Amino acid sequence: MNDAGMDGEELLDRVRALRATGRTPKEIARALGLRPAQVVPLVGDIAAEAHAGASERKLAGCWVSPGWSLGLSVEGHPGWPDVDAADAEALGLVSVLVTRQERYGRLRLCGWLVDVYCLGVKDVVGPRVMDERRAADFRSSFFAAYQARPLEAPLELAQHLVFGAVEYARSLGFEPARGFTATTDQLGSWAGPSAISFGRDGKPFFVQGPHDKADAVVQTLERSVGPGNFTFLVQA
Repeated sequence: MNDAGMDGEELLDRVRALRATGRTPKEIARALGLRPAQVVPLVGDIAAEAHAGASERKLAGCWVSPGWSLGLSVEGHPGWPDVDAADAEALGLVSVLVTRQERYGRLRLCGWLVDVYCLGVKDVVGPRVMDERRAADFRSSFFAAYQARPLEAPLELAQHLVFGAVEYARSLGFEPARGFTATTDQLGSWAGPSAISFGRDGKPFFVQGPHDKADAVVQTLERSVGPGNFTFLVQA
């Protein structure tokens, strides 16, 4: 344990997350209650990880949430896995998780919450580095909201889902969640276009989440596709 009461992996995750927001080592040390001399070596390790390039690391696993294709159409990829077990309350929210091999038998994880009907990538997790046991526990919690087990999937499907949804959302006027750029190496290079047609049955469908500003989203859709060319469901 260290002065901040965290084990080594937990501390590295915290430093990595703060560094991703652009904070200096001194600012990170202040935020975590540590001395700068304790933080500087960790920042160096994180920089070395980034320099190595996540896409060059061996793929360890890729999963998508069950029912991801509900309301979508897919062209030319009949082998992509899915099951008829979509949660009706998910309403276009798809989770994607990719893990790659790290040094010393550890795994590097990145996850994305993707609104395939409208907003694209709404949330990102990672990159995080942890041992295999913690990674298995993380995968279970990451997909815990779905009724069926996550599906093992080819990396190609993850690329078409995540990058394709971002392109679709940008065409409507929406940018991906903060931190998305820091996770793209995990997916590897992708030229596009996506084989997936986004939107529910080809039409933007906005479902308001707890952090969405419904008025702003609706106004953006009215500008990008015009009134009457999208549907929406907002909280009462």
